[in-house]
Amino acid sequence: MLFHVHMEVAIPHDLDPDRRAELVAEEKARALELQRSGVWPHLWRIVGEYSNISVFDVDSGDTLHALLSSLPLFPYMRIKVTPLAIHPSDLKAQS
Repeated sequence: MLFHVHMEVAIPHDLDPDRRAELVAEEKARALELQRSGVWPHLWRIVGEYSNISVFDVDSGDTLHALLSSLPLFPYMRIKVTPLAIHPSDLKAQS
């Protein structure tokens, strides 16, 4: 099942700089792990923002929630999830 996920990150300005650097490094490592596993096939940065648009390919909303909450920056994110379905006019749907 595909999900469109918009993640906005808002790390507190008063967070210790060393802790911030650790979290960002941990986030990158976890994101790469999820991408390599195939559940996070698309990840795009939104220009001018600390946010991204992603597509996840997982079995359920519960699975997606578990993956998103495993992200080290999850406590500092505002996330909007939209389930996706094949559009009948999509070229792939015509086969």
